[in-house]
Amino acid sequence: MERSRIAVTGASGLIGSALVRSLTADGHEVVRLVRRAPRDATEVRWDPERQQVDAAGLAGCDAVVNLAGAGIGDRRWTPEYKRLLRDSRVLGTSALAEAVAALDTPPRVFLNGSAIGIYGDTGDRAVDEDAPPGDGFLPGLCVEWEESAAPVEEAGVRTVFLRTGLVVAQGGGAWGRLFPLFKAGLGGRLGDGRQYWSYIALHDEVAAIRHLIDDDTLSGPFNLTAPHPVTNREVTEAMGRVLHRPALLPVPAPVLRAALGELSGDVLGSQRVVPRRLLESGFTFAFPGIEDAIRAAV
Repeated sequence: MERSRIAVTGASGLIGSALVRSLTADGHEVVRLVRRAPRDATEVRWDPERQQVDAAGLAGCDAVVNLAGAGIGDRRWTPEYKRLLRDSRVLGTSALAEAVAALDTPPRVFLNGSAIGIYGDTGDRAVDEDAPPGDGFLPGLCVEWEESAAPVEEAGVRTVFLRTGLVVAQGGGAWGRLFPLFKAGLGGRLGDGRQYWSYIALHDEVAAIRHLIDDDTLSGPFNLTAPHPVTNREVTEAMGRVLHRPALLPVPAPVLRAALGELSGDVLGSQRVVPRRLLESGFTFAFPGIEDAIRAAV
């Protein structure tokens, strides 16, 4: 792709920071949306919860990538934190979408964060982008998150929803917690280990986002997950092999529920999500297998 000006929210997060590094390494101009006073012309002020955006700073952007949102697994889901999870996504997306839609020359594409949590617990059933939303807090949150981008869609801007799975990386997310446990020899399957985990290597997550920026024919929801989801038991065995730490002791489901509260349903639940539309678009995974993805992270 030609050198472009691309705005990114959530640029300090796990995915956002990796995306910014990739784009700047290839000579693109990246504008970061920040919650404090901008330090230079590469930063634009916004306040997601107050729905304030310095729209002038978005002028001339070819793409806007919205990855902002409080961490799903960072804390127990108290009522206060659930409100923060929602507001940081829904209010921020709504404000950003309205600001982008009002630009005299809007960007070519608006990519909005989302998650495979939209499908809920799918058990052993493989689901693609045509599956309906599941039930519960997380599916409802994802539906609201995606619907908040309506102003840009209505303005005729190509809009893409990044339904991301569990990102395999040491720097954050679910795997950021797993790596230290396994390195200490404390890793083990969660519950009965039969639940499916739909993962993606951080490298492939960034490559997929760039692929979706570049291809003007692509819009709507895309599952950002590796082609073949694996069970938690298989993840545990692969982690043990790569890190040379045998995973011997399972973590009982009641212990997880006590430690994680409502979030334990997300960890113990099963999501067998496949990236049908991404594969059909011609995207090639660099690290499709779970052991490949873990080795890439290490």
